[in-house]
Amino acid sequence: MLLNLFNLPMFALVDCNNFYASCERVFRPELINKPVVVLSNNDGCVIARSNEAKKHIPMGAPAFKFEKIFKQYNINVFSSNYPLYGDMSNRVMTILSGFAPDIEIYSIDEAFLKYGKSNYINLIDEGLKISHIIKKSTGIPVSVGFAPTKALSKVANRIAKKFSERTNSVYVIDNEEKRIKALKWLAIEDVWGIGRKNAKKLRNININSAYDFTQLSNEWIKKYLTITGLRLKRELQGLPTLDLEQYVEKKSIATTRTFEKNHSDFEQIKERVTTFAVSNAEKLRKQKSCTNTIMVFLHTNGHRKDLPQYSKNIVIKLPYATSSSIELAKFAVDGLKTIYKKGYKYKKAGVIVMDFVDEDKKQKKLFENSNPKHIDLMKAVDIINDTIGHGKIKLGSQDLKRTWKMNQNSLSPRYTTRLDDIIRVKA
Repeated sequence: MLLNLFNLPMFALVDCNNFYASCERVFRPELINKPVVVLSNNDGCVIARSNEAKKHIPMGAPAFKFEKIFKQYNINVFSSNYPLYGDMSNRVMTILSGFAPDIEIYSIDEAFLKYGKSNYINLIDEGLKISHIIKKSTGIPVSVGFAPTKALSKVANRIAKKFSERTNSVYVIDNEEKRIKALKWLAIEDVWGIGRKNAKKLRNININSAYDFTQLSNEWIKKYLTITGLRLKRELQGLPTLDLEQYVEKKSIATTRTFEKNHSDFEQIKERVTTFAVSNAEKLRKQKSCTNTIMVFLHTNGHRKDLPQYSKNIVIKLPYATSSSIELAKFAVDGLKTIYKKGYKYKKAGVIVMDFVDEDKKQKKLFENSNPKHIDLMKAVDIINDTIGHGKIKLGSQDLKRTWKMNQNSLSPRYTTRLDDIIRVKA
């Protein structure tokens, strides 16, 4: 089958199947074809399921409510192991970058590839090659969908995954007949970018499939779904509108945590907020940015209806742009002092920085500026922490003995990122 019948550049969406669960299976092959679920931070709820587990466990299921189901169906439960998943993702993306000149890493387990115009590329063979090499090199199974637009490649990928035995996990939308058939099959709530709220709105006017959506007038879509909806309609019609997105620096950085227990003591919360501010400062320096605005928030436990509830945030416009851990920690604590109230048991806090400027473009103020001595100091701290281990150098206001520890009662080893966890083979 020679392509491209649209005579357009083709996009491929490569999606790792049940990625978190697949990562666990790579190093535990005895779990292949057995139900596996992965839990969120603090072992809260189910965020990933193998196909075998999906018929028993809904996505987002609170783990504590499903403990009996886990045991009843012998479901293997894992705490989220983000160092492992991140490293495996990097390996997959590195392999994908060798298949096409242009790549957009869309998420930890998805990437778009862009192929130029060619009537001589057999995309079925190309997809099978991608799948084979990734599986052989990393152990991760993938599905591949090809189409002339990004939105349609999402549809093609969904078909490849849904009918994997028939398609060998590779599907190509390369003509009008396939495009229309695919859109009539795809439910409106499963269209990339529609969302639950808009899907309900569309169902109310009898728009039930992706194809129905493409038959709506431009005026209606623009009125209710804005210009974004119009772009999506064009994409589903096979008219390229969205190109690969280039990497851009983050526009905001957040460090938020749910505490392992309720805290009411100001000093304990202050230490946590200081640590969150330091973490944000480190991330700012890595992307060579400074922040002009910081937000601090504090929440009680909304699930504890027996306790008084309180939630507050404060946004502080800084007197100068900075990425200094010392200065950001001071501003964050100032904000905390403003919103903290005695008599409440707090469960969550966070620090968000925003309104960035490149560190080499920040303007000097007349009366107040960031301490220039902090620049070299922060560089030295970052070098030491990168060399001997993250968090070895801390501010005096941080707990020197404490590192953040989530509930991870079913955490697998970090096979690929920690030397002590490497697999040992006895020969």
